[in-house]
Amino acid sequence: MHVLITGGTGYIGSTAVEIMRNQGYEITILDDCSTGHADSVPQGVRFVQGSLLNPVEICDALADVDVVMHFAGKSLVGESVEKPDLYKRVNVDGTRNLLDEMSKVGVKKMVFSSSAATYGQPQEIPIKESAIGAPTNPYGSTKLVIDQMIGEESRRRGIAAASLRYFNVAGAMHCERGWLAERHDPETHLIPNVLRSTAIDPVKIFGNDWPTPDGTCIRDYVHVIDLIEAHIKALETLTDNHHEIYNLGSGDGFSVRQIVDAASKATGYAIPTLDSARRDGDPAILIADITKARKHLDWRPTRGIDVMISDTLESIR
Repeated sequence: MHVLITGGTGYIGSTAVEIMRNQGYEITILDDCSTGHADSVPQGVRFVQGSLLNPVEICDALADVDVVMHFAGKSLVGESVEKPDLYKRVNVDGTRNLLDEMSKVGVKKMVFSSSAATYGQPQEIPIKESAIGAPTNPYGSTKLVIDQMIGEESRRRGIAAASLRYFNVAGAMHCERGWLAERHDPETHLIPNVLRSTAIDPVKIFGNDWPTPDGTCIRDYVHVIDLIEAHIKALETLTDNHHEIYNLGSGDGFSVRQIVDAASKATGYAIPTLDSARRDGDPAILIADITKARKHLDWRPTRGIDVMISDTLESIR
């Protein structure tokens, strides 16, 4: 099977490329490298350095492809608040271009990298896929619009599709070329920031008075390798004329303080922290209900928070 991986030079996309090529999939990557890294592309993998805003480059990348795994897009919540038009153009309009080019060449299968940001402030924990989408930022809004767009594409053009709503992705993967890990600029994810914390530049804890056991926010984390294994299972279970949505997480939660404590144990020293004010829009608790993925994809995560932290630590040493 020939798979086009958009965003295949980024953190999650490059991990997908590595795992899938090792499983015998033929891979083409489409990425403009605006946030990804061309040096992550393995030898022998076709790489089209191009944009979802350029239909000609999309068409080139789709040559002889059977299915699209769509990771490409802008993904920083804060930036989306500052630049909502950019997020609409790249995420929504770019995906519209991709779907249109897929239709022209007859590619009718897609697995989409969606987000738990589509849910906004949850009314119920753990969060089910049936929860009403109420995003609290433009990034989440673009992901929800794309989910709806893909659903309409499935009804109108008969594509087989799955939207996978991630919670917090962490960890790293070691391969023959070294570590495939988070290389974001700026880095906004908690675990790498905790591991890079210093006395001069301590990691900030945004609020210590939340209604949780230790007063800090609780989030659901999933290892990037487990995440990609879910993508492959979703790909293998796609059904014509059908669009399915799945949550991907651990089904459990860890507070910010618990992450700091686990990182301190892994490093052998106390991680410096700085208590800061709450951030507007942060929910106290976000935990995924992954019952549907367990049942329909036969998927369950196997790598816990200690592995996510140790892999990340090894990748940045």
